[in-house]
Parts: sequence; structure tokens; C-alpha cells
Amino acid sequence: MSEFYTLKIAGLERKLEKFPVSDKLDIAAFIIFGDVELTIAGCAELLKKVPEFDVILTPEAKSIPMAYEMARQSGKPYIIARKGVKVYMRNPLDVSVNSITTQNEQHLYLGETEVNAIKGKRVLIIDDVISTGESLAAVRELLKQAGAVEAAACAFLAEGDAAERDDIIFLEKLPLFFK
Repeated sequence: MSEFYTLKIAGLERKLEKFPVSDKLDIAAFIIFGDVELTIAGCAELLKKVPEFDVILTPEAKSIPMAYEMARQSGKPYIIARKGVKVYMRNPLDVSVNSITTQNEQHLYLGETEVNAIKGKRVLIIDDVISTGESLAAVRELLKQAGAVEAAACAFLAEGDAAERDDIIFLEKLPLFFK
């Protein structure tokens, strides 16, 4: 039998199913894919809180709908830090990352075209959930290597201790569930 956590965000309510990360910890799974109503409302609320920026950058994959919608609402372009090198990516930058929801080490890549698009620009980093901050640290390293400037880092949710950070902008806190 599944357990759920009720989340109130951007004037909406969602029931998030809990899943074990370990024998001592569960997380409430926040999946934005397919939730158009929440994507639109959440992006509008987040855009009210962020400073001026030139370009949006997000890690692949769950926050891609947010990147698109924030770009649509703001009129600014968005770029995706990919998890694999594509044939069309010349001279990719590569940063490794370990996150709470991923079992193994992953990599994030930006191709030369994307690097040129953000070099010297104010970049808004977005993600769906910031938890351990590992993905955020990897994206920040990509920005540094690309010669870009971080405008801000933001997410719909700050999970666990991330809610106490002062270097991120978020809409709501998401608790961790210790057993």
C-alpha cells in the first residue's frame, strides 16, 4: 500500500507518492512530466522571484518542461545540460554528478554551441527539486568552465536541508521522511 505526501504549490495541491531511497529514508516523488497546469503556474510564480537573466540552463531531464515554460513566459532562450554527448556536440564540457535519485555517477555536458550561447551571459539555473545540491554544483561548474555568470539558481522545491540554503530560490519545502 502506497503512502502519500500532500504538497501545496503555486495555488495547487498534489499528492506525491513516497518511495524508499534506503532502509532509513523515503522521498516524496515530485514528477513534473505531464502536469501542464502545475508547470505553467509554478513557472509563473518562480519568474516573479528571480532576478534579471539572459539565458535559462537546466540539467537533463525532469526540469525540461520547466525550462521550456519559463522560456516561453519570459521570452528568453533555454539550454539543456545533457547527460550524454550527442554527435552534434563539438568539444563538449564534461562535469560528473551524483544525485540522491540516481544510483550511479552521471555526467552533464555542454557542447561548443551551448557554451558560446552562455559565455559572458547571466544564466538562470533551474531544476525541479534541489536536494543534496550535487546537480546544482555540477551545473555551476559547467557555467564556470563556459565563462558564464550565474544570475540565480532556482527550483520548484527545496528538499530536506536544501530549504535552509540561502543561495537558491524556491517555491516550497519538500520534507525528507526518515524511518
